[in-house]
Amino acid sequence: MARRYEPISPKLPHFIHGGDYNPEQWVKAPDVWREDVRLMKLAGCNAMTVGVFSWSMYEPREGEFHFDWMDRVMDMLADNGIHAILATPSGAKPAWLSHKYPEVRRVGKDGQREPHRLRHNHCRTSPIYRQKCQIINTKLAERYKDHPALLAWHVSNEYNGRSCHCELCYGAFRAWLKKRYGTLEALNDAWWTTFWSHRFNEWELIEPVDESIHGMMIDWQRFITDQTIDFFLAESKPLRDITPGVPVTTNMMTVHEWLDYWKLAPHVDVVALDSYPLWHGDRPDEEIAAQTAFVLDLYRSLKGGRPFMLMESTPSVVCDQDVHRPKLPGVHMLASMQAVAHGSDTVQYFQWRAGRGSAEKFHGAVIGHAGHESTRVFREVAEVGSALAKLDDILGTTVEPQVAIVFDWENRWAIKEAQMPRNKDKNHDARCLEHYRAFWQMGIPVDFINEDGDFGKYRLVVAPMLYMVRKGVGRRIEQFVHSGGTFVTTYLSGIVDESDLCYLGGFPAPLRKVTGVWAEEVDYLHDRQDQSIAAISGNCLKLRGEYAATQYAEVIHAEGADVLATYGRHFYAGQPAVTVNRFGDGEAYYIASRNSRDFLADFYAGLGRKLKLEKVLDTELPHGVTAQMRCGGDRAFVFLMNFTTASQVVDLGKAAFRNLLSAERVRGRLTLGPYAVVVMEKA
Repeated sequence: MARRYEPISPKLPHFIHGGDYNPEQWVKAPDVWREDVRLMKLAGCNAMTVGVFSWSMYEPREGEFHFDWMDRVMDMLADNGIHAILATPSGAKPAWLSHKYPEVRRVGKDGQREPHRLRHNHCRTSPIYRQKCQIINTKLAERYKDHPALLAWHVSNEYNGRSCHCELCYGAFRAWLKKRYGTLEALNDAWWTTFWSHRFNEWELIEPVDESIHGMMIDWQRFITDQTIDFFLAESKPLRDITPGVPVTTNMMTVHEWLDYWKLAPHVDVVALDSYPLWHGDRPDEEIAAQTAFVLDLYRSLKGGRPFMLMESTPSVVCDQDVHRPKLPGVHMLASMQAVAHGSDTVQYFQWRAGRGSAEKFHGAVIGHAGHESTRVFREVAEVGSALAKLDDILGTTVEPQVAIVFDWENRWAIKEAQMPRNKDKNHDARCLEHYRAFWQMGIPVDFINEDGDFGKYRLVVAPMLYMVRKGVGRRIEQFVHSGGTFVTTYLSGIVDESDLCYLGGFPAPLRKVTGVWAEEVDYLHDRQDQSIAAISGNCLKLRGEYAATQYAEVIHAEGADVLATYGRHFYAGQPAVTVNRFGDGEAYYIASRNSRDFLADFYAGLGRKLKLEKVLDTELPHGVTAQMRCGGDRAFVFLMNFTTASQVVDLGKAAFRNLLSAERVRGRLTLGPYAVVVMEKA
């Protein structure tokens, strides 16, 4: 039986529907507040995020606190049956704090301290900033700990990985390095500082600005993550001490490059995501849908399958892109249900009401500058609220995939730092997405794990471009395969260790035994240069014909592995391009080149048949249509989604389903209109 989790808060055993509400922008317009509440109820909103950027309203001068306006907001929400996700305000500090205590402002890589501007520009190491955050957070927790509106804590806002280069941060980094390495000798060896005469003989000489020392730059990113977590824990402490029963989270940003969310996730009670897909742009919407699904599944995976929060999404447009079209009719419902399909127990927006001025006045909002409900955007938001109210049975359910993709932040950092004969289009994230897309199109659920994850939970583990293989990971992969698991990896894998030092003895060094191949060299192809691979007759995955290969082609030798496809041209024509190695009770596949999408579709279709991987629906789905599932106890809920502009037909076979949104019975050939979604359970 599949797991079912408790609601995010027992105070609200329903899907959360709401968004970022900024009543401080309308504190002089009480009629607007009253109208907001009326419209929230009309839209089916049951929880609003408040106080995200309210510090200068709470504390206009140092030590002078004004909470009366928030008291009125909290009371107003509670009186109308609406909950509050109350934020701490550290994401944007007041001007008096920046000017009285300059150390709270970040220092750039050039050594210049930043002026007071924008947001998210504080020094995470500054003792003064931490102290001021704890004071305001303590006051918020003490004041609202028993308030009936309080549902959860939203700590700060979108912690980013922008680094501060002040002496406080450098001192903390050096202390972090001492703890990690113990001695300068060990550090110099790990960073290979004999290169260009970069050896350090004093800790105080280390400044993380030399991009030629890749080990140092990767450690700097590790430090930024650890320092951000330490700051988050310091900010959260008064909340946890004073309101131990109130869940705590912070909103993360898709696949934000500079913070390792695998390390941050254990410290929040529920993972929260800000997601802003760019629908109707230069790429087909089905590609945007697959990319969005990738992110949603990653966030469900960050806490082992526990449902997450879609903390921010736009009801229409964003205002920070070159061009962003409004969501076409029906797309808001589809995108909202997509988040639910992949594990979100909330649909929330930025923002509730559009502001009159400053940077985000044209960002999409449930209530635009017209100020009323007679808009398409409001109607579609209200439709989502009505739909969510019918899905209580899905709340807390999850999915337990048989497939996992390795998506590891430290590996991403190492690939980014690496200077190769081809640095253009290394695109690790895009490659992971291409592998993921093959499963998404087939309707096979996918989890994500990092290198430290539990491989043994899955039948198939896919690790595209596993460039950095940390200590012990190769051995764990061997154990996984030997025990019957199936492992897939690709070119540029098994190259460096956790210190970014190249393995000796032949790549993919720690994976060489399990894959049964040796990679001699890489042909880094120019954009105008093509390669092809040809399937070997009778191969175990039933691959047929030729497939295009571009950009990266590893010249490999089979050392016990069976060859499934060979290269078609250039000096290594006829040599292995795709292999499989039997290892114990399992198998390891090696894809030596960057191949076309049709190859990955055929490869994983063949592997899916061989492993008998379970699909959500036992049918072939039309292009741009996907089926996703959430399960709890003995109940399974299927989301069938069409991300194309044309009607699509899906054959459900003889099984009968109940449409949860319409209460109709569904069976046989089901026609999905453009941008349509059906949520159903077997009847």
